[in-house]
Amino acid sequence: MTATPADRRTLAMALPPLETADADAIAAFLDAIWAESGLAQQTLHSYRRDLEGLARWRDGRGLAGADRAALFDYLAWRTREGYSPRSNARLLSALRAFYAFRLRRGLRRDDPTALLAPPKLPRSLPKALAESQIDALLAAPDADTPLGLRDRAMLELMYACGLRVSELVHLPATAINLRQGVLRVMGKGSKERLVPLGEEAQHWLERYLAQARPKLAGKRALAPLFIEASGEAPSRQAFWHLVKRYAAVAGIDPARISPHGLRHSFATHLLNRGADLRALQLLLGHSSLSTTQIYTLVAREQLKRLHAKHHPRG
Repeated sequence: MTATPADRRTLAMALPPLETADADAIAAFLDAIWAESGLAQQTLHSYRRDLEGLARWRDGRGLAGADRAALFDYLAWRTREGYSPRSNARLLSALRAFYAFRLRRGLRRDDPTALLAPPKLPRSLPKALAESQIDALLAAPDADTPLGLRDRAMLELMYACGLRVSELVHLPATAINLRQGVLRVMGKGSKERLVPLGEEAQHWLERYLAQARPKLAGKRALAPLFIEASGEAPSRQAFWHLVKRYAAVAGIDPARISPHGLRHSFATHLLNRGADLRALQLLLGHSSLSTTQIYTLVAREQLKRLHAKHHPRG
């Protein structure tokens, strides 16, 4: 029987605490990879969680000295427990990075992940909203209230600029240049990019900065662009709930939308209207064009559905 997430949490709590040697090895690896690659905090947290999971599963036998057979057994155990192929692929990525680091530092002579094949992942296309659904979603917040005006500005900006959720909630107030109509975004790997705001997003940002943010901030000098009544920046989880709530108001099934769906919609709608793929790569902050090309498949699938629905011989 496949274990549920609750079962996994119970099992994790029952596993032994992390050995000091394992904790030190993981900390040294994370410090080094952050300094070398500038990985995002979310990636570092994922690496830590995955490595600690293996260390605890080994029950005191040590993470640093694990061989290929031990890693294979752990991946097999996770598969039996119902972990998804995507989750196991992420784990293998963390293990490859960890043992490559130890190999470079002369802390071991071999890489136990060398012959471990990654699980086959089903190709899933990003889910984009229709333009009419985007219009309804953006109009859902009550812009007559400070928080509603802030929410409208956040949604408009995310769709207009194709931002990641983490990029949106961590924007500093200094990232906006209303005179030039651009947004400075710090993306993955601390890579900076400039993205045009567009007229609608700029309009709602100007309203938010003039009418809502001063009321939310009071006399406090606050660094984040978007703030809660407490003065803190909204969390990724808070924005997730915000999008779900406004989707329900807009008549969109909340189960079929995520905050990242606005970024997918931004990319898909630009391609549908003839945007250049390399320009889209720069706007999205993708390091590789192959990552951006997935959106050409989304656009193609939409055209197929449109043809099948409306062509007399479709």
